[in-house]
Amino acid sequence: MKRVKANKEKITDLQIRISEVSAHLDFETPKYGPETAARIVEWAQGCHDTIQENIRLLTAIARTNLATSATITIGGHSVQKTLAEWIWRRREYAALDLITWQKMTDRNLKEGNIQTSTGPMQVRLVRNYNPEERDRKIAEYKNEAHEIDSTLEVINAVTDLIEV
Repeated sequence: MKRVKANKEKITDLQIRISEVSAHLDFETPKYGPETAARIVEWAQGCHDTIQENIRLLTAIARTNLATSATITIGGHSVQKTLAEWIWRRREYAALDLITWQKMTDRNLKEGNIQTSTGPMQVRLVRNYNPEERDRKIAEYKNEAHEIDSTLEVINAVTDLIEV
């Protein structure tokens, strides 16, 4: 992914060069003299070639992520998924699970005495969830991103890309 990012920066740099010298007024001297047009063609070809390289790299990364599995311990359980599944889990779905469990609250409801038209009444809070399980799940999902990141970092360092 670092190479993909560096390639994008290279493309942007070439595009800036192209934009700076793509035209001039007839009384101006082109920055690169009579070879300016040839340089623009070279830079445009460089952009195209770099784009093709990124497509090749990203395709190899996608193949590798679909074909390579990793086992990560989450909540005390070993879970095996493909790298692609772990990436999606990390990007989006662990956070959604966290939010789900964080929604289990007391809704600021309070136990105590309330006054009704028939007199005072003792009210008690009824939780329709297990607070201990909720707290455990919240801690688990908060830690999951770190577990995924650290495991994928190691796997990415030692796994060769699958190229066609």
